[in-house]
Amino acid sequence: MSSLTATAVDVRYKITNVSHTFPGMEVQALKDINLSITSGSFSSLIGPSGCGKSTLLNTMAGLLSPSQGQVTLDDQNVTEPPDEVGIMFQKATLLPWRTAIDNVLLPIELRDGAKAAATFSDKAANLLDTVGLAGFHEAYPRELSGGMAQRVAICRMLITEPEILLLDEPFGALDELTRERMDLELQRIAAGRTATVVLVTHSIPEAVLLSDRVFAMSARPGSISDVIDIDLPRPRSMETLNHPAFGAYVSQVRDALNRGHDYV
Repeated sequence: MSSLTATAVDVRYKITNVSHTFPGMEVQALKDINLSITSGSFSSLIGPSGCGKSTLLNTMAGLLSPSQGQVTLDDQNVTEPPDEVGIMFQKATLLPWRTAIDNVLLPIELRDGAKAAATFSDKAANLLDTVGLAGFHEAYPRELSGGMAQRVAICRMLITEPEILLLDEPFGALDELTRERMDLELQRIAAGRTATVVLVTHSIPEAVLLSDRVFAMSARPGSISDVIDIDLPRPRSMETLNHPAFGAYVSQVRDALNRGHDYV
């Protein structure tokens, strides 16, 4: 899963001169964003709090229209959530009255109705088994740990087989060990589906561990201050943290974030 040179053939997302100001508050969140996301790549957006990372991801998801500029997916303007895109946020937001498998089936039920969702039960069960939740199909959210709930949310995102995954700090609320396991699980799922992934994160090591390309953003109004290509062998594991180049990439990303503003 590596595509570091964007060509007209393999570019999926193209963001051109995108700026966004929230009306009423007159807060400019984004300024002149230009970037391309290539097919099958894993990209990260990283920057200080309030720099517009989530705002940019929401424009890519079709949840927000930029004040200026253009977002295209496969050369088509993004004006609403595209069918081929799956979105996941920091909180699992599972419905507490539905079991794990029923939460996974929810997107199908909303799109096609309850009868159609029933035909996806085996697929939903297989997804839950794949992420280590065999035996928890009928568990309710209150009976799941935070990491388990996030895995259910991943399965809910994947049930419609999205080609593109947009992830807004999906593991930020988890403890460090669980987060590391979920990072590797995400990498495995993305590689198995040759998915195109864009991850918003505050963690420099996480961005380096997972990404082919890291987009460093400046403080608000957010703009792309640097682009760092990560050339580490895949599949990556915790052993990758000991790779001679890993620390150098972490330093490179940190330096990019520190130029022009303080990063904590």
